[in-house]
Amino acid sequence: MPKKEITAAASRYTSRKIRGRGAGDQSWQHRAYDMYHQVPEVRFAASWISNAMSGVRLYAGRRDEKDGSIDPAPADHRAAQIVDQIAGGADGQAALLGAFGKHLTITGEGWIVVRPNDDVLSPHAPVDGHDWRVLSVREVRQQSGKLIAEIDGEEVPIPEGDPEGMDPDAPVALRVWEPDPERAIEADSPVRSSLELLEELLLLNAAVKAIARSRITGRGIILVPKGTRFPSSTAQGNAEDDLIEIFMTIAETAIRDPESAAATVPIILELPADTISDFKHLTFESQFDELALKLREEAVRRFATGLEIPAEILLGLGDVNHWGAWALTSEAIRLGIEPKARTVAHAFTQQWLRPILEAEGVEDWHRWLVWYDTSPLRVRTNRSETALQAHDRGVISDAALRRETGFDDSDAPTAVELEERNKKTDDGQDQDDDAPAPAPDLPVDESEAPPDTLPAAASAGPGPALVAAADGLIWCALTAAGEKLRRTPACPRSERAKARDVESARLHTLLPVQADQVEQWRLLDGAWHRAPEIAGRYGLDPECLTASLDGYARELIAAGVEHEYRLVPSVLTSCVEAAA
Repeated sequence: MPKKEITAAASRYTSRKIRGRGAGDQSWQHRAYDMYHQVPEVRFAASWISNAMSGVRLYAGRRDEKDGSIDPAPADHRAAQIVDQIAGGADGQAALLGAFGKHLTITGEGWIVVRPNDDVLSPHAPVDGHDWRVLSVREVRQQSGKLIAEIDGEEVPIPEGDPEGMDPDAPVALRVWEPDPERAIEADSPVRSSLELLEELLLLNAAVKAIARSRITGRGIILVPKGTRFPSSTAQGNAEDDLIEIFMTIAETAIRDPESAAATVPIILELPADTISDFKHLTFESQFDELALKLREEAVRRFATGLEIPAEILLGLGDVNHWGAWALTSEAIRLGIEPKARTVAHAFTQQWLRPILEAEGVEDWHRWLVWYDTSPLRVRTNRSETALQAHDRGVISDAALRRETGFDDSDAPTAVELEERNKKTDDGQDQDDDAPAPAPDLPVDESEAPPDTLPAAASAGPGPALVAAADGLIWCALTAAGEKLRRTPACPRSERAKARDVESARLHTLLPVQADQVEQWRLLDGAWHRAPEIAGRYGLDPECLTASLDGYARELIAAGVEHEYRLVPSVLTSCVEAAA
């Protein structure tokens, strides 16, 4: 497999780098941070990605030249030690990755400043370690060819690094960014392309706010046909107030006290009887009122589709079922979290791990890298109950049962414990009080051996022909279920091309399916139409055979277990015994 290319960018601050980059136009990044503070949808998206990023685990690894996989470094290898010390350990790495989740989403760029703790004396870092800080583009600036970082409210100059090497005991500034496809030295982010849309959303928010206030500041005007005069205030006596002044007074009262009568009662004006014949209520509503709400909803939806995670994450899962939500979350991790984790890991590889390994004289320093593990984010469904049922049917092993119920092999009973359990069972100490009494002794002329007239099917179990026929029915049913499963939420659209390479009858072992979803998605509908024919051929009850095969197939699908031919006789036993 060819080596995977990483689309990411990282740069360590040196005099050559700082002069070569230039100031650039960062105005859009400042606007992006403004949107984060003003638009709740931006904050939600950035926080969601940040929280997910904080669950990613970093580790040192080495890429396999054959299949491109990443093999973790041994715990005592220098690469593993360096990665474990990044940001002071797992807790610091979680905070660091979480911060980059926001920066890469909003502005597509962030800085890491690493300083020896001997100089900083930070209480949050080991005494003999380093102080790691993640800074935004607003906290790092170039000034007269130098780099100035704002840390804890103080301006800290970052000395120039050696462009040919790195001193791990000197302060280091790393710029990490998602490169713009047009100009790679510039940063890019999902918020950048939505800035104009977000400006529009702010205007619509202001319009909706004005509409809401208009409902508060006035309920219209009631025209009364009885002499023309305006209501007067107590201070003016019998003098008439100006109409504009009446409007302003009522509006100010309604805003100051939304629960007052001024916020709900219309203004009353009296007009000559010959001017109007009846009471009239005039309102000042606009057709834009309802349109503004629809436009705002559309703007939010467009912003959601412009993110690097499924739009449903921002818009709400709505009617999406449990497995649909699982599939969306998995898609969000693959498209939104892993690329950003890859960007940060690439920065640490190129600008921290490998320079240190090279400086320390590690021979294969260029082979080691910082990689990421997102498995802690992928929560598996609770299949404990299904695993217990499958274990009782003999479909899965003891080890699989422990795995699905949250235990490991260390929880397995010892040989001594098993011996004690068997002994208690033999002595009848573990039997329930409600258990049936043992059968009485048979007379001496009675025998427990099956009589010669007992049907062969009952004494010998299901025959090979019946087992083969049932096996074919089961395999066809699982094949049809797999074909349907490819078109369900259990198989995201992005994974359907890969799913086609998997044999349909085994697809349920790779895709999660809950027991009730077998019925919901009609995976086994029409699977047993030949069961009555086979039942009649071998003298079995059609309903019993159909129910046994259907129950077995449902358990396999829900447990994610592959069908085995050797289990078919146990599926048929109850029907064969009933026919006897």
